This record gives sequence, structure tokens and C-alpha cells, in this order.
Amino acid sequence: MARPKAKELTERELEVMHVFWDRGESTAADIRDSLAAQGRDLAYTTVATLVRILLDKEFLTQTNEDRPFKFVPARTYEEVSRSLLGDLVQKVFGGSRTQLLMRLFEEKKLSPQEKQRLKDLLGDQ
Repeated sequence: MARPKAKELTERELEVMHVFWDRGESTAADIRDSLAAQGRDLAYTTVATLVRILLDKEFLTQTNEDRPFKFVPARTYEEVSRSLLGDLVQKVFGGSRTQLLMRLFEEKKLSPQEKQRLKDLLGDQ
């Protein structure tokens, strides 16, 4: 029996998606080269497997029929980050955004610019 498609991204899949969001349309070789330039030297076959998985999970779309195959993100960074953050808030903080923010503030002091940005955001609510 086949495993059901997991909608969540693994750490490596998310790493590959970041390269696609930065580059746009790319081949598996392009992604492998970009990762290598960032110090993440993965085998081409590993990257090709990750691309296939992302295609199966519908995070990527293939744009051509000829080799080398090219792919583009099927979901924007904003869509994926919003979904991941929502999952985190639900799973870790029981749906409480306040708890998330309190935890973040406990970890690191805010710069004056960050404080002002938060005040501006809260003022718009």
C-alpha cells in the first residue's frame, strides 16, 4: 500500500524550495549548483529525488516536456510560510498567537526598529 502524500515539508525539501523561490524556473542541476554554492554539497540524485517529491506533493510544477526538465514553485513563499507558521502555532502553542509572541520576546531583545514595527502592526488591528 502506498504511503499517503505528506503535505508538510521536510527540512531539506524546504531548503530546496527556498532556492526555487530565489531562482524561479530551474532544473535539478541548477538547484544542486545553488545549494553547493551555499555550502550544501548534495549529490545530484539526492536533489533530483527531492525535486520529484516536491512535484508529487504539488509544491513544484514542471514547465517543459524535454530534458533537462524545468520546474517552478507551485506555491509562493507567502503561502507556504503562512501555512507552516499556522501549523506551528496550532501544534506548539495550542493556537495561541500571544503565546508564540511571548516566547519569541523571551528569546531575544527587540531592536527599536522592531518595536516600532510591532507598534505599527498592532495599531492597525
